[in-house]
Amino acid sequence: GLRGGCAPMVRIGPDYCGVDGVGPRTKLPSVLRRVEELSREAGLRVGNVFHAGDGNLHPNLVFERDDPRAEPATEAARADLYRAAVELGGSMTGEHGVGLARRPYLELQRGADAVRVMRAIKAALDPLGILNPGKVL
Repeated sequence: GLRGGCAPMVRIGPDYCGVDGVGPRTKLPSVLRRVEELSREAGLRVGNVFHAGDGNLHPNLVFERDDPRAEPATEAARADLYRAAVELGGSMTGEHGVGLARRPYLELQRGADAVRVMRAIKAALDPLGILNPGKVL
């Protein structure tokens, strides 16, 4: 989610939103160009942190928390980044999984039918909804 900055991101801006995605290693130049395009379109600076060997990318969208346009612009850019990762043959999450921040995008990655099956399995194993309550599955 949106959070305060930490070194070294604090050098380019006080607040940032970290994104976790994976792009195919063979397409990293295309993925990085798309990250730059999307951040420019959103009017946000981006600090790219990644481990290129496995294609895992962590673009950090830098914003000014006091700007009332910052949160909606950042959230829209994050959604665009997830879509771009999937469209380029990657994934909306690499090492951090699908938590609350990525919950709205699970169908983008897996499709509506797969998510329905996942929810049915969860309901069968946890009919009282006590395992991991409030999470995606």
